[in-house]
Amino acid sequence: MASLFPQEIIRRKRDGATLTTAEIEFIVRGITDGSLADAQVAGFAMAVFFRGLSMDERVTLTRAMMASGRVMDWKGADLPGPILDKHSTGGVGDKVSLMLAPIVAACGGAVPMISGRGLGHTGGTLDKLQAIPGYDPMPTPDRFRRVVRQAGCAIIGQTDDLAPADRRLYAIRDISGAVESIPLITTSILSKKLAAGLDALVMDVKFGSGAFCPPYEEATELARSIVGVANAAGLRTTALLTDMNRVLGNSAGNAVEVREAINYLTGSYRDARLDSVTRALAAELLVLGGLADDDRTAQAAVDKALTSGAAGERFAKMVAEMGGPSDLMDHPDNHLARAPVVRPVLAGREGYVTSVDARAYGVIVMGLGGGRSRPEDGIDPAVGLTDIRGPGEPLTRDRPLAIVHARSEADADRAASELRAATIIGPLPAMTPVIRDRIAA
Repeated sequence: MASLFPQEIIRRKRDGATLTTAEIEFIVRGITDGSLADAQVAGFAMAVFFRGLSMDERVTLTRAMMASGRVMDWKGADLPGPILDKHSTGGVGDKVSLMLAPIVAACGGAVPMISGRGLGHTGGTLDKLQAIPGYDPMPTPDRFRRVVRQAGCAIIGQTDDLAPADRRLYAIRDISGAVESIPLITTSILSKKLAAGLDALVMDVKFGSGAFCPPYEEATELARSIVGVANAAGLRTTALLTDMNRVLGNSAGNAVEVREAINYLTGSYRDARLDSVTRALAAELLVLGGLADDDRTAQAAVDKALTSGAAGERFAKMVAEMGGPSDLMDHPDNHLARAPVVRPVLAGREGYVTSVDARAYGVIVMGLGGGRSRPEDGIDPAVGLTDIRGPGEPLTRDRPLAIVHARSEADADRAASELRAATIIGPLPAMTPVIRDRIAA
């Protein structure tokens, strides 16, 4: 075999050539073992950013990054059913994973969900779970397997040995202006999912002002890329395109979103749009995993898991087995942090919420301390927004746009001003569905 040189591979991709399997695997080995310098990794990422990757190249890169570390093997784990997972491209107020994992577990699936921390203006599932005192997001492999077996689901963070090539490549993309590449986003997501040993995956690809990929056309392209690569790599996958032009649910923050998830699972309150997305994604997984014959029977199973309380029981068991309080579902206020300043933000006039800047809402939560501007920053679990009014909801002089949960009066003042600026009040708008499309292989 001819000698391989990173600069020659980078040059070929820069000039629009299709890379061979050997060339891609050489690049991934160099990213993993450090034999490629940061400048060379950045050069490769930028060449892909401008020239793209064919479908075959994307599949090869995904498989190579998956194989760069440990690939989870669930044989002998005595799991209750097929190994299923869901991944979201991120959005403001997106707490779907907190409900979906126990719902699918209650329907007979096994959900070993590996989630991330907040990225930019969007919250992270891991940050929400760490608002629960004692919850350990980085268990030993044995404990992880045991919790999945006993509770049917466990949500943890990415371990150091899972797709390490992606970790380094992403970090360099982040500082070199190569994040917004659909081929590289695709391989980043799927290398970790394939390494998790899944039987099926459902993607929640978001579009709109609060999404990382705001234009609908770009979100559709990403969904088609992920579904195509995943299925070509042997992972049954579908995707739903969901609207992120408003906050999903009525809260944004960490402890406040855990409270909303608990309210959802107990049935005390379910936001209609959040309910639609959660049920649809869960039903997709049940059909993909062979636990339901079609969407109708899958929806019936989801409804039974919720109305019977089985999903709530799975969530409670997962939390307790992961080190959290055993009575969280019954007494959340005894455990979840509360902000010292809680203030309604009044609209000042009557009308309807016509539209909102969902991204700005996420930035408001960051400014309160509920997100990070740098990876090493800490997070205040108590702060955030609740009772958020979305487009189409009426406002009166005493009905607030939202309730701010802040650490100080000054923080609350700033958040209130930014919230008013990010909300347009006017006539009743035309309402749009939260689920826009479904992409299948």
